[in-house]
Amino acid sequence: MKLLEYEAKRVFSDYRIPVPKGVLIREPGEIEAHLSEFGDAVVLKAQVDVGGRGKAGGVLVVDSASAVDRARELFSREIRGVPVREILVEERLEIEHEYYLSIAVDRSTRQPVVLFGDTGGVEIERTAQEDGSAIRRAVVSPLLREVPAFLMRELLGSAPRDIAPVINSLYRVFQERDAMLAEINPLVTTPDGVYAADAKLIIDDNALGRQGIEVNRDLSEREREAGRHGFSYVELDGTIGVIGNGAGLTMSTIDLIDYYRGRAANFLDVGGGADRERVMHAVRLVAGLPSVKVILVNLLGGITRCDEVAHGIIATDVGVPVIVRMAGTNEEEGRRLLAEHGYRMVDSMEAAVRAALEAGE
Repeated sequence: MKLLEYEAKRVFSDYRIPVPKGVLIREPGEIEAHLSEFGDAVVLKAQVDVGGRGKAGGVLVVDSASAVDRARELFSREIRGVPVREILVEERLEIEHEYYLSIAVDRSTRQPVVLFGDTGGVEIERTAQEDGSAIRRAVVSPLLREVPAFLMRELLGSAPRDIAPVINSLYRVFQERDAMLAEINPLVTTPDGVYAADAKLIIDDNALGRQGIEVNRDLSEREREAGRHGFSYVELDGTIGVIGNGAGLTMSTIDLIDYYRGRAANFLDVGGGADRERVMHAVRLVAGLPSVKVILVNLLGGITRCDEVAHGIIATDVGVPVIVRMAGTNEEEGRRLLAEHGYRMVDSMEAAVRAALEAGE
């Protein structure tokens, strides 16, 4: 789950990473009580979970005299389709230089990797693409509590040495907060020291309970419903709803849909031993996706009984075609039940995919 900037900065501050003086507001008028704390100019930062917020007009540097009116204007906007409900008001820093710092998981080594660049800001991705040497990296053993001195020297290069404590503090955040990504872009130097001018922190969904987070805000309501039923579920952008039992079978179904130039609307694995109620909830959940034109159910009956699957599908009575391919325990009874209620059965996964593509045209 991705934290908003102000939430990430609170965490960073707890780990003694310097952050700009700031206050969160939810109404334009709330800013007036704090203007004396910030001087002649302030930075208004929309707290929305979107990429490219600055380029989309979500970050404004304004005179204190016009801050209330500009905040009101920002509250009236949508940033990349997301309405602005909260604004972080911060002091304007006297920036001397911008750097880039992040810590993520290196999937090839399964260890934390620290990335540091002498240039930060909104163009960091382009900079990294154009010059591979612009970003230095160091893989650090998760058994270590801080970045070893020899790696720190390689990371910093000619950058100020007072950045080193910030790197080690961010490394502690990454470890102790079960992070998938901890990023400061830009990390800036000023006459008063080093500051995290921006902050990004993504927590591993599997560790939210350990971190005291009860609700994963990144999930849609349909994804939360899937979680309540114990489904493995991911929303995609296609028109063919997919239900399978087993991650491998479900992924193979999606791959075959893609092979035949179709697009899956979702991934839903009901798991092994699914009974009629579980299947019913799965079909209704997928049928509720606005983009779905047809549902493909591809189940292999081992501990899952095909007659139970059939009863679950029949009970849904959804308004889109349902193509069924199932084989295994009580297969004949399941086929008989579905045939009686007019459902289309096919014998192979390839035939099922072709039938779904035809039904969705």
